[in-house]
Amino acid sequence: MQSRFLACSILFVCLLGFSSGTARAEQLSLEHPCAALVKKYLTAVVMQDWKTASNMLVPDSLARRQRETVQIIKSAPTMNDEETMLAGYSVKGVGELEKMTPQEFYQKDREAWHKKLKLSPEATKRKQETLKVSVLGLVSEKDKGYVHATVRTSQETLTDKIEELFLISFVPDPADPKGWLISPEMKDRPVITPLDGAAPKAK
Repeated sequence: MQSRFLACSILFVCLLGFSSGTARAEQLSLEHPCAALVKKYLTAVVMQDWKTASNMLVPDSLARRQRETVQIIKSAPTMNDEETMLAGYSVKGVGELEKMTPQEFYQKDREAWHKKLKLSPEATKRKQETLKVSVLGLVSEKDKGYVHATVRTSQETLTDKIEELFLISFVPDPADPKGWLISPEMKDRPVITPLDGAAPKAK
């Protein structure tokens, strides 16, 4: 398994450097600030510290998730379906979700998701106590300013040991010249940039 992961990591780095002959990847030291940030973020997620996690994510990504969720709820076939969707959010109506900041919505959404999991307090505590986060490597896409981290996590429930592998991408924080934000959608959605002369797309 370890050798397979290393092979995949090498392939990932090579693809970044080879694609179209223009992209350039650079291996970064684990002393890079993103190494500490990814540990902080994953620890906040496992500890269910949604406020800390929300402030580490790209605001536009959170706002997009908020709009999409609100639209899904509004498109519910019946009022009963809408009430069922809203039940986990502990709000009186979809309007309350619309008025939240993207960070507030993220916190409420994550709380609702974890309520659905119905983990026992003992299992949650065990996962938090046994969490291990190992940053296996950092790669920079120099032409775009992105940093990608490959991370291995390990935690235990009352019955199992769970190991997961993540690819987490960072972009420069426009509000802080030395800061970084996590772009949660980069590995799940295409990055679309209008070409010169193209009409801007409506959000």
